[in-house]
Amino acid sequence: MELYLLRHGIADEHSDSGRDADRRLTDAGKEKLRRVLKRGKSAGVEPSLILSSPYKRALETAEIAAEELGYKGEIVRVGSLTPDSSPPSIWSTVRDYRDQPSILLAGHEPLFSATVAYLLGSTRSMVEFKKGALIRIDVEGFAAAPQGVLQWMITPKVA
Repeated sequence: MELYLLRHGIADEHSDSGRDADRRLTDAGKEKLRRVLKRGKSAGVEPSLILSSPYKRALETAEIAAEELGYKGEIVRVGSLTPDSSPPSIWSTVRDYRDQPSILLAGHEPLFSATVAYLLGSTRSMVEFKKGALIRIDVEGFAAAPQGVLQWMITPKVA
């Protein structure tokens, strides 16, 4: 399975409601995301499923990904992608969708850096996961502990 992790883009510091979950992407955040996703599309990114944190900035990120990558399916909101979740929880969710050839996850830091390390079999963070960055990890098998291989990472600066 091709597994893509897409960190949400740059978001407003505060929301009108005062709730962190309601913070929206900035215009600059949207623009940088689009650049990364265009580069991802040229690298062959074609998710068969998009899963997103229910937080507004992650949902907006997932919606932009769907638009840029030509995804026509439903964006599925999952609690395992909220900032207070854990890498094993994300892996459990991915395993629930093991019939999918390619899944894009839209979520947050520091959860995604920890998840990359977990998917690669490490106990320590191994990447600096910038806002709007996209990582591809290929996983084979769906055992309790993942065994992934990092294929590439696209950051807004590179795109």
